[in-house]
Amino acid sequence: MLRYISIYISAFLISFSSLASAQQNALPKRIQVNYAVTKNGLPFAKVREQFVITGNTYQVESVTKGIGIYALFGERQLTSQGNVNRLGLKPRRFELQQGRDEKHSLIADFDWPNKMLHMTVKGTVKEEALTSGVQDLASYPYQFMFLPKPLKNKFLLKMTTGKKLNLYEYKISNSKEVLKIAGTQYNTLHLAQVANQTSSKLDSKDLWLSVDRYYLPVRLVIVDDNGQKLEQTLTELHAE
Repeated sequence: MLRYISIYISAFLISFSSLASAQQNALPKRIQVNYAVTKNGLPFAKVREQFVITGNTYQVESVTKGIGIYALFGERQLTSQGNVNRLGLKPRRFELQQGRDEKHSLIADFDWPNKMLHMTVKGTVKEEALTSGVQDLASYPYQFMFLPKPLKNKFLLKMTTGKKLNLYEYKISNSKEVLKIAGTQYNTLHLAQVANQTSSKLDSKDLWLSVDRYYLPVRLVIVDDNGQKLEQTLTELHAE
């Protein structure tokens, strides 16, 4: 009996591994997206991103350029590099650079063997315990495509901003929402951030993922503690 159970479990694991591998092979190896960002309804910035998979590694590059007076803050550049496995993206290093001042840079190094996250802020290193599934600001939008489908009920996102390691909980809408963006119609899944009862912060973040386009975010709305609203909307998408 134990022998048959062992054979059954082995067959299941092989089937699961094959399914995961087939799903990954069906995903694009290169994605380029552009976004327009508004602040309280007025033009604020433009975002250009590129996601590339090479073998079992990935790289994300994201550049945000302010519009008008906001251009004086300089470009914000995000980069994430790491590996790709059956669970998706496994970051190794994340960097954020705001303008040319190195004082405005953030670095996060993922030490998976020792399960430690090292975050460097203004030359000071802060450490946090590293658990499976942690993403960063640049990698998380591209992790959704690797998750088992359908996404439903709720989703927990562990993510580093380069300064902190945070846990976000999202409630997933039971029904799809149709959004018309830049002349294109998208069937989307709405993820609404659940308020953290232990935090005094009143900020919120909502995501709309395109179910037909690799679950990439096509709309993002952030409302901060002061009621300032940032809305990021897809303007262009290329995948191959």
